[in-house]
Amino acid sequence: MAIELKVPSPGESISEVQISKWMKSDGDVVEKDEEIAEIDSDKDTLTLVAEADGILKILVKEGETVVVGSVVATIDTNGAAPAKKDKPAIVSAEQNKTAAVVKEDPAKVESTSYAAGVPSISAEKLMKENNIAAEKVKPSGKDGRITKGDVLEALKEGPAEKKDAKPAVAPVLNQSVTGTGSREERREKMTMLRKKVAQRLLAVKQSTAMLTTFNEVDMSAVMNVRKQYKDVFKEKHGVNLGFMSFFTRAVCEALKAFPAVNGQIDGDEIIYHDYCDIGIAVSAPKELIMPVVRNAEGMSLAQIESAIGGLAGKARDGKLSIEEMTGGTFTITNGGVFGSMMSTPILNPPQSAILGMHNIVERPMAIQGKVEIRPMMYVALSYDHRIIDGRESVGFLVKVKQMLEDPIQLLTHGQDPMKMLLEL
Repeated sequence: MAIELKVPSPGESISEVQISKWMKSDGDVVEKDEEIAEIDSDKDTLTLVAEADGILKILVKEGETVVVGSVVATIDTNGAAPAKKDKPAIVSAEQNKTAAVVKEDPAKVESTSYAAGVPSISAEKLMKENNIAAEKVKPSGKDGRITKGDVLEALKEGPAEKKDAKPAVAPVLNQSVTGTGSREERREKMTMLRKKVAQRLLAVKQSTAMLTTFNEVDMSAVMNVRKQYKDVFKEKHGVNLGFMSFFTRAVCEALKAFPAVNGQIDGDEIIYHDYCDIGIAVSAPKELIMPVVRNAEGMSLAQIESAIGGLAGKARDGKLSIEEMTGGTFTITNGGVFGSMMSTPILNPPQSAILGMHNIVERPMAIQGKVEIRPMMYVALSYDHRIIDGRESVGFLVKVKQMLEDPIQLLTHGQDPMKMLLEL
């Protein structure tokens, strides 16, 4: 009985996919639920699994684009596993001859029928490295060929002569200078996901008025909180206390104060969201993807860390659903984990803004008239100037900065704790 393997649907809007890689070969024995292929779509990479035990018959080659639902392979459940035959070792007469020479004299392994005085490959390399001329070496190989052993013997007799210094040659204009390195090239077909990303990013540059504004954050307070409470936090909540939860909470408070940053353009209308669905850039095996934390404005730090950890794990395993990667209202990307000091992140459409985090560097800062070393981070907000004005973009970043430099405001939603106590 032959079972047909059809391409699963990655999402409602996707009609075509690409067979990225076959993990098994045609005729291989496969087991039920074993992964046999990777499938690329516009939004994600999926895996095709075997639906039964049997022998695999591949119908579509790697790199081909197929329609969702089409048959790409079959599994013969009645077929017996083919016996594996050991391939006989094929040894040429020349290899037998070389092997015999090795037993007699390893240094003369290259000796075959060549013109007298011609060095072997290894001998020629050794001669060039030590500046030894062919006439200084006594050949002992077959038909007068110079072997590596002959060069070694010549080196024992005395140092090599130095090459005559070449006269200086005046440089020639427009003359191409080429080094000795490899100049090989290789071509790989773009995955459907990478093509879709390229199209979207190009569309962003062409259809938005994107600008970027910068600020810097003193991370001392956040780092002190993490240092003091990270162990008890993990013991209680089962997750690590990272920077991303602080930034997510700070962003949510800033979005409340500047709703245009959380909005988007739809035709001749602006959509304002009263919720914060925050996309978190995660490095997956193939691409940088952005799963979404829904209603982050109502989450605690522990809940945010748990949500991000779960989404990141799914991203690494390639198990994110389309719903988990779409519908965000704002995005945070952390280039600092790769060592980035400053960058201008590009918008994630249809969103109107994205926050870029960077690495933390200790720098001298003027604090109340004194120079102190503080852990500083540059932050960047790229935004669509059609919907967000300069005042709002700068104000948003200042709000994020204030929240992070005084984390207690994350609990009081940006209000002065003393004023809250005094009900002012």
